[in-house]
Amino acid sequence: MIISERIFYVMEQKNITQLELSRRTGIATSNISDWKKKKTNPKADCLLSICDALDITPEQLLTGKGIDPEYKDADMDYEVTRADIKILKQIHSLGDEQYKRLMAYMKVLQKLEEMESIVEE
Repeated sequence: MIISERIFYVMEQKNITQLELSRRTGIATSNISDWKKKKTNPKADCLLSICDALDITPEQLLTGKGIDPEYKDADMDYEVTRADIKILKQIHSLGDEQYKRLMAYMKVLQKLEEMESIVEE
């Protein structure tokens, strides 16, 4: 869903017409209509007034979080376990140099995994 589609989705959910959005934002109804007809997005300088008018956050408008029924937060697939917490505590106890080294190791492991999956194909 693109930004303009989210705008119209929220407008429909909140029973707000294009004329009402125009009144609340000062954006011409012809511009609002064009977003729908031409499947274009509003200019960046209009986004905050649109968010205010629709009572949503810029994050919601830009990402779809909390608006788009198809939105999937990648972090929602994870469940934090006791083992995860133990690892986090260990990471937080590291000094700066050890932390940098650990992050470098993790990057190398990810690259290695990618290379191994390419070889397997």
